[in-house]
Amino acid sequence: MTDVWPVPARSIVRWDETADVVVVGYGIAGVSAAVEAGRAGADVLVLERTGGWGGAASLAGGFIYLGGGTAIQQVCGFEDSAENMAAYLCAAMGPGADETRIADYCAGSVAHFEWLVGCGVRFKPSFYAEPGWEPPRDDGLMYTGGENAHPFNEVAVPAPRGHVPQMDNKRTGERGGGYMLMKPLVDTATALGVRASYNMRVRNLIVAADGRVVGVRARQFGKTVAMRARRGVVLASGSFAYNDSMVTRYAPRLAGRPAASIEEHDGVAIRMAQAVGADLAHMDATEVAFFADPQLLVRGILINGRGQRYVAEDTYPGRIGQLTLYHQDDKAYLVIDADAHEQAMAARSATPELLRPPTWVCESVADLEQEIGLPIGTLQATVAAYNQAAEAGGDTVLHKKAQWLKPIGTPVGAIDLRGSTGGFTLGGLSTTLHSQVLHVSGEPIPGLFAAGRATSGLAAWGYARGVSLGDGSFYGRRAGRRAAA
Repeated sequence: MTDVWPVPARSIVRWDETADVVVVGYGIAGVSAAVEAGRAGADVLVLERTGGWGGAASLAGGFIYLGGGTAIQQVCGFEDSAENMAAYLCAAMGPGADETRIADYCAGSVAHFEWLVGCGVRFKPSFYAEPGWEPPRDDGLMYTGGENAHPFNEVAVPAPRGHVPQMDNKRTGERGGGYMLMKPLVDTATALGVRASYNMRVRNLIVAADGRVVGVRARQFGKTVAMRARRGVVLASGSFAYNDSMVTRYAPRLAGRPAASIEEHDGVAIRMAQAVGADLAHMDATEVAFFADPQLLVRGILINGRGQRYVAEDTYPGRIGQLTLYHQDDKAYLVIDADAHEQAMAARSATPELLRPPTWVCESVADLEQEIGLPIGTLQATVAAYNQAAEAGGDTVLHKKAQWLKPIGTPVGAIDLRGSTGGFTLGGLSTTLHSQVLHVSGEPIPGLFAAGRATSGLAAWGYARGVSLGDGSFYGRRAGRRAAA
């Protein structure tokens, strides 16, 4: 950890720049911190590692997990409340989820939506009801966490909370809702006088004799520079998903798997804060993407290496990914008949590259079972039980919704989905509800704040799409306000 060891303030001969608040990272958490610090009257300097603003957020689908009765929810005909939203999140965010933080986030969710709109972020008041990773067009609301699927539809009244900024002619993975989330926020920050310095590789915190963080040291174009923060430093430079040694140490099941992130998420903010005694939480927790189109998944059955179903196919794909990687040894096959596969291929999809052809096609389930190499009789028993449930109109085992229950006919095929998972890390720095970084003693580290995926936020061992941009922006704002104070 010597490369991130803190630098004593007394050793700084000359400060290259000075601001009231220095923000490290110009993604969703960083820009939100910058806007709020700027509105509080602080002089704000953002240091960004790359050549421009955006971070992982600008390349994402742009979902922000919001609820409690936002204007979009109401226009689209959905009732919701902070309490209902919190009940879902406490169940869905997994073991160890911070119920106090969840309640805090839900109570401020409607106001946060209005803050985004006030910063110029546009949301189209239309609901996309089909299964999918994101709407193929510019609809502003959809289910993104399996809220209407078992078991969550029995925990809380289902309500869609995936709010996605409106964008015309979007290109998934290149220019989508995330861009239209970031651009108005950056424009707002710029109008407030927020300064930005790019190609800055921040490596060390600068600490005064009394333990207060008073700046950062960075490298820019081969030159070492020191940036002074009169009031506070905000760390907002992302997760450790692209730090192989940290992933191997803390989240080894993701090691070697595709990282659903950007390479700048190398954990440096976490390591710098650790070097001054910061506490961590949920470092082993991960979100696991499942690289198959939901239009396919809902129309077939997912089986494991024993030929058994293990998850309701109409739930959130990230939940499927977690159950597949961690509980099924990353082995999954989608069994689907020809008619259902044809329907899926013809459906509107924002991710047509994930609409895969069958790996095997057979005239009978028994032949398919043999082709896959499953234990004799296992797949036949699974399909027979599923078809019986479909004919009866109720999946009493895994509770897949009736609208997707249809007996599997012939010819029948299977898509080999072994190794179809990737993901990103969810753990990070422990923070207060005001985004102060906590020391291992339990006390806040003076002058140090953090937000976004560098922290352990709402998610523990569960996830819903939009949570990262949601709590990153929400607690980024808190970080900016508190740092400016």
